[in-house]
Parts: sequence; structure tokens; C-alpha cells
Amino acid sequence: MKVELVQQAADALFGVPDTVHEELVALIEAVAEEPRIQVRELAAVFGDWCWLVYTVHGDVIEVLDVGCAR
Repeated sequence: MKVELVQQAADALFGVPDTVHEELVALIEAVAEEPRIQVRELAAVFGDWCWLVYTVHGDVIEVLDVGCAR
């Protein structure tokens, strides 16, 4: 699946410390690799310290927001 980040999510992704940047990238990769994703509206995925909010449009995952508790 193709992944697109809205500008706000991209800014947040590149504004977090390196220690949690890898966790956010891993969450995005996990969502993109799941072949049976079926999202009607919004969905979220959580890691140890981070989360992301996304939606799916056909074969495109649109990441709307990311964040970390660190």
C-alpha cells in the first residue's frame, strides 16, 4: 500500500526525538504491510510510546496525525 502523510503528521514525525522516530516509522510500516486493512473512517495504532491516526482510501493509507508520550 502507498502511504501519504498530511503536512501536520509529517511535521510531527520529523520533529520528534530520534529515540521515538523509529517507533513511529515501525507503526507506519506495520499498517502498510497489513493486507487485510479495512477502515471505514478513522483508525489508530499504538506502540509503546507513540501512536498514529490514519484512514484508508483504496490502496492509500493517509496518516493524519502522529504523536509520542515521550
